[in-house]
Amino acid sequence: MIHVLFVCIHNSARSQMAETYLNHFGAGKFHAQSAGIEPGRLNPVVVEAMKNDGFDISGNATKSVDEMLESKQLFDYVITVCDEASAERCPVFPGPGKRLHWGFPDPSSFEGSHHEKLSRTIEVRNAIREKMQAFVNENAAV
Repeated sequence: MIHVLFVCIHNSARSQMAETYLNHFGAGKFHAQSAGIEPGRLNPVVVEAMKNDGFDISGNATKSVDEMLESKQLFDYVITVCDEASAERCPVFPGPGKRLHWGFPDPSSFEGSHHEKLSRTIEVRNAIREKMQAFVNENAAV
């Protein structure tokens, strides 16, 4: 089993989507979790976008990277999905795992009508979904 931790600022959008898709596409091969540097609340537009794709994340809790460090879990990959500057704030996790950065736009920063925010969030969701499918495919032979 390949253990992956996705990290973003609030664990309210990008990392939650990445966790959901990797656990779906990599079922039986991957175990993904997510956490935030400053955990907040789930973004309701992200919850809606995920529901539109058949995934109900409304019951997910946001978690802190500090909780993950305290749990002493080892991860094969720690992947930041926020902007580069924020990714630098992510603590170093113990163990031999690889650290990767896959930046995606932050849905909480989107402005406009609900429809405009949802449309842009769906674009981010789709990009994350494609990245997770590719990551599973790249690691299929490992």
